[in-house]
Amino acid sequence: MSTETARVPSLPGDRLEQRFHDKKPPYDEAEAIAEANRCLYCVDAPCIKACPTEIDIPTFIRKIATGNVKGAARTILSQNLLGKSCGQVCPVEVLCAGACVYNDWEREPIRIGRLQRYAVETAIAANPQIYTKKPSTGKRVALVGAGPASLAAAGWLALEGHKAVIFERKALPGGLNTLGIAPYKMKADESMAEIEWVLSLGDIEIRQGVEVVSEAKTPGQVSVASLCDDYDAVFLGLGLGPDSRLAIEGEEGSGVEGATALIERLKADPTLRLEGIRRAIIVGGGNTAIDITHELALLGVHATMLYRGTEAEMSAYDHEIAAGRIDGVNVVCSRIPTKVVRDENGRVIALRVARTENKRAVAGTEEDLPADLVVVATGQSRLTDLARAFPGVELDARGRVKVDAASHRTGNPKVWSGGDCVNGGKEVVNAVAEARVAARSMHAFLVGGG
Repeated sequence: MSTETARVPSLPGDRLEQRFHDKKPPYDEAEAIAEANRCLYCVDAPCIKACPTEIDIPTFIRKIATGNVKGAARTILSQNLLGKSCGQVCPVEVLCAGACVYNDWEREPIRIGRLQRYAVETAIAANPQIYTKKPSTGKRVALVGAGPASLAAAGWLALEGHKAVIFERKALPGGLNTLGIAPYKMKADESMAEIEWVLSLGDIEIRQGVEVVSEAKTPGQVSVASLCDDYDAVFLGLGLGPDSRLAIEGEEGSGVEGATALIERLKADPTLRLEGIRRAIIVGGGNTAIDITHELALLGVHATMLYRGTEAEMSAYDHEIAAGRIDGVNVVCSRIPTKVVRDENGRVIALRVARTENKRAVAGTEEDLPADLVVVATGQSRLTDLARAFPGVELDARGRVKVDAASHRTGNPKVWSGGDCVNGGKEVVNAVAEARVAARSMHAFLVGGG
């Protein structure tokens, strides 16, 4: 894997994600103005309170309505540097749009996400230079991981005149936005375009194919000690680790995939094909589970989401489940997998499941559900070893990095953190909100030394 400093690499062609269509296509000017004019511009706007980044939503919508698209974009980006992608991937139904007063009157809420996407996309297309960075401070910041939290933090720090160096072990930057978002919401090349814009904000570089480890042993590695010694501050945007496993008989081998690993392949691997996959069972009840189930259904696979509890106990958003069902997603509840069944050639042919009560298997209730593919979407591990390698960084009982809520500073005065490694796995907008808090604290430290 190359360790050279890179901007944004090109994506390979002929990827399965290219077969998907945008479920919420971008507005044109007339559509955006018409939707903006529906807004009541509430003074004590509940939509602002529901936004983790506290964007002044009525203000940016009013600016769209009056034709001031660049002003609208500045209002958005001042709070959320990844405002374009958040406009596409945010679960607005349970955040800003879910808080719209129109819901109280049983009317269609303002389509805030689509207006946000319109404003940022249109403004950047017209003139990417939305902001001008401050003169160089001579300070250098290392950021571990090139996901949304690190990218947002790097952007804000670069605008303040600091040099930001992002270390990313994978070949593609962007984390969840590039490799984990359902392609009917946002494709990888759209994420890459946003990253390119972030890199234009100032002195930012991404060192792809470089792994941060406790002790560097190969040219493609850099040690924790060198980051702490060579940089004025460090930000940990580690994200989450590999997919969890079921720990049942027959799980090891082909035909069983982790959900995030499979989504990544759908988005970036041109060699992935689904020929011969007619039935897939996705084990899990969260948003990653419904995303990959929905994706497979849209690709023509008979896709079933299997959950050990009741549908009411699922953590997946109701609107995502409803949208999936429209496109052919099946949901089976109160079942738990006990064995991956394979034929004499080792090929997956079924998933053995048992009925459950209170999420526990009931003896004597097993049955085999036909399947060619089993996808495990029951969570991800934490990158605890890497986090602990930084002196002074502590973890809570669930393996999350402990930070001061007001600054996102860790127990090490030179190290800050944000995103999934801190919050346990929330939305992109939460990662950006945490990155903004951290970047402000880091800037104060860098210029004031405190």
